[in-house]
Amino acid sequence: MKRHTIGVAGLTAALLLAPAHSAFAGGPVDKGTTNTRKNTGLKDDTLYAAVSYDTSKNGSGSSVGHVSATGTSWTPPACWLAPKWTAKQFAKQTESDFKNVTTDPNQPNYAKNATNEFREKYKDGEYKNYNLDKQDDGMWWGAVENPNAPILDRTACNSTLPFWVENGRTPRVKNAISPEILAGLAYEQIKVPGTEVTLAPSGPTKVNLATWAWLDKGDFKPVSVTASITAPGLNMQATTVAKPVSLKLQPGTEDAETYPASGDCAINDDGSIGEPYVTGKADVTPPCGIKYLRSSDGGTFKLQATVTWEITWTGTGGTGGGLPDGTFGNDQDVRVQEAQAVNH
Repeated sequence: MKRHTIGVAGLTAALLLAPAHSAFAGGPVDKGTTNTRKNTGLKDDTLYAAVSYDTSKNGSGSSVGHVSATGTSWTPPACWLAPKWTAKQFAKQTESDFKNVTTDPNQPNYAKNATNEFREKYKDGEYKNYNLDKQDDGMWWGAVENPNAPILDRTACNSTLPFWVENGRTPRVKNAISPEILAGLAYEQIKVPGTEVTLAPSGPTKVNLATWAWLDKGDFKPVSVTASITAPGLNMQATTVAKPVSLKLQPGTEDAETYPASGDCAINDDGSIGEPYVTGKADVTPPCGIKYLRSSDGGTFKLQATVTWEITWTGTGGTGGGLPDGTFGNDQDVRVQEAQAVNH
């Protein structure tokens, strides 16, 4: 399958003055994400390109949030190419855009000429009559934007003109929808619980006394989101899974020590983090905790507890792999008093 790219600079310039729904350049650009579980039957005005998400196994609750990729410049896909129109839909859209632009007195001639050039390509040029005689044999593919991506990044696919793909085939072109792209979009939808840790001994934390920190096993478990796209001859999906692997404690002041020294507390085999404090262990070094070396002077320190989540994915055709680890955390206030002050 050939990849068709724009060859006339004026065609791109014409876009700036044409209506937002114009079929110039990359063709009509769909905002391609939806939270629906499943795409239903196609109507005359329905585009196939929307990605569906199954979030039934996602994190829940009032404190949930999206993970942030760490240690990398990776970001979820900003755009992709996907099946969008039947032949009838594409013909209807292009003819409507042609009429709207060419009959608009406010459109300059070069915009009208560009619209005519686009229409000519698919009606009487390289393609014949929008491939209406192949209505049941294939789909028109085009650019889809991720509405969550930066505006400038979304346009990376828009120079690709709509192209015809037979049902059951995936074109070998850059940015064509793939399980890996779906996995990246699912990553963007992942939500994980907040991380307010339990601290003990109870009451205000005391200077130079180790404070135990932990999270119960019921609080943290793997979550997942499945992204899918369905069209004639194309049924593709990917499931992205986030698994908690460690908790990082940042005391909120340099005058503190963490346990372990790195501040990274590993996940236990049962899914818990750290170990609950038991009376009588005040002088025992905790497996996960903090020791503040000075008081908070009547105020509080902002303890930051951040969980790192390992991200992996599996997809259609036995595909799969890893994605950048993600982090999500919360701040909580910790009041620290001098030990002698507590006795007064």
